[in-house]
Amino acid sequence: MKFKEMKIKSSDGLIFGKAPNPVKTRRGLLIGGGLVYPELNFTVPESTLINRDTLPELIDMYSNLVKNVLERAVELESNGLVLEFETLLEMTNDPFIGTEIVKAMNNICEEFYIKYGLKTEIRLTPNDSRDMERPPKMRNGKYLDAMFELFEKGSDAGADLLSIESTGGKEIHDDALMNCDIRLSLFSLAILGVRDMKFLWNNIVKIAKRKGKIAASDTACGFANTAMVLADKNYIPKVFSAAVRMISVVRSLVAIEDGAQGPHKDCGYEGVYIKAISGIPISMEGKSAACAHLSPVGNISCAAADLWSNESVQNIKLLAGMAPTVFEEILEYDTRILNTASACDEKSARQLQKLLIESDCHRDPQAFVLSPEFVLEVASEILKYDNHYMAALKSSLKGLQICKEAIKSGFLKSSEREKDWLERIIDELSSCPEDESKFIDEVLPLVDTEKCDLKQYEL
Repeated sequence: MKFKEMKIKSSDGLIFGKAPNPVKTRRGLLIGGGLVYPELNFTVPESTLINRDTLPELIDMYSNLVKNVLERAVELESNGLVLEFETLLEMTNDPFIGTEIVKAMNNICEEFYIKYGLKTEIRLTPNDSRDMERPPKMRNGKYLDAMFELFEKGSDAGADLLSIESTGGKEIHDDALMNCDIRLSLFSLAILGVRDMKFLWNNIVKIAKRKGKIAASDTACGFANTAMVLADKNYIPKVFSAAVRMISVVRSLVAIEDGAQGPHKDCGYEGVYIKAISGIPISMEGKSAACAHLSPVGNISCAAADLWSNESVQNIKLLAGMAPTVFEEILEYDTRILNTASACDEKSARQLQKLLIESDCHRDPQAFVLSPEFVLEVASEILKYDNHYMAALKSSLKGLQICKEAIKSGFLKSSEREKDWLERIIDELSSCPEDESKFIDEVLPLVDTEKCDLKQYEL
């Protein structure tokens, strides 16, 4: 593991709008440099056909969407914003479609920059389509080739920030979630996921350097956020979801180890750990992402954010206007209060952060594991180990023990069912061998090879 000491060593340094290693974009956004910017994510309505025949209509839709959003941003005297373009399957598999949409949006961003001085950038996030076949081909094949082509051509078209929500290991992690199998979750994230991240981000960083762009980040959205959604529906215990979130940190950290600069992506709530360890700025989502999914972390997720996101919203008509424009306004007002607190004095910023944290952290273990003091303690444990497996194992055990103590003291609310599951998860993780190869040998016979081709992970 690359990082040997914490970049942020106290809770005072882990706050919204400020990162030790801020990222400056080509139009002048300084992310993590003192201001929190909105990051608006949007998508097409569900019934939209996406192919080359409908591309002119798609370009018109995205162009009008961005124009309306930026007009509202100007009216609200925005400090700047990031537009995240998470491509849909058809836009990735046919990179021409995704590239042409990026080009159209960037032209409008440039127009508003020249005319109004509005600083905007496009974060390009191709969907990881490698899992379209079973078992997925993680290191070769048409889906991987199309993904890399979109990164290349999308960069040329005007995208400045390159990100992805990669899925290495997800083919078995879904089973781990449905069966509440924490050992399989650990194997998926810390063994398979880490190996895939090393391969993937070695290539993405090379593309970014070649194109003069910013290799931003990866997230464990398909793992930890899926767990959060399942926990919200009471399909799995909340403590299980919290454990998955902590385990996911070492997987997402690989992108930074391999050269990603941030900002970390919104769907990765593990970003607060990444910020503490590496010092990169992060994007987070919470209450203003309820258009995409519900969560128990609506306020606390904002405590250390450098970008504040709505996750994703369809381009549909609401009473006030089109939904992306509406959510741009929501994000602007959210960030305005954060930036106003920071501009007043450090005491005001700390007080606001304290309120954001305390409103959530004692209600749910998934919120508790995002509180800055908790994060710093668990992140410090990560850095005690040389390999990702041990770092994930020991740090998650550390975090679960802290959760146990918080429940015992009465600070963290918990049902008897959750307490029982917490003990079970601790026991199962405690039984894992400290030797990575031995752990792999124990789990390999349990892996469904019809779902997962272990050769794709060099196993």
